[in-house]
Amino acid sequence: MKKNIHPEYKDAEFVCACGNIIKTRSVRPGGTVEICSNCHSFFTGQQKFVDSGGRVERFNRRLKDSKTI
Repeated sequence: MKKNIHPEYKDAEFVCACGNIIKTRSVRPGGTVEICSNCHSFFTGQQKFVDSGGRVERFNRRLKDSKTI
């Protein structure tokens, strides 16, 4: 491998919207995430409705419009 072309890989902290702090290693110093393993419905077993940017409303609007044709 070539030297001095790869980014530095160091410890990082990512914070979830639920408040969970994830400590890992990354080329980024840290950041935020919307859903983690502590609050995702697959891992918790509870269904949780997450609407990101009105996607459900847009889908329903398109579905309604397609039925009128």
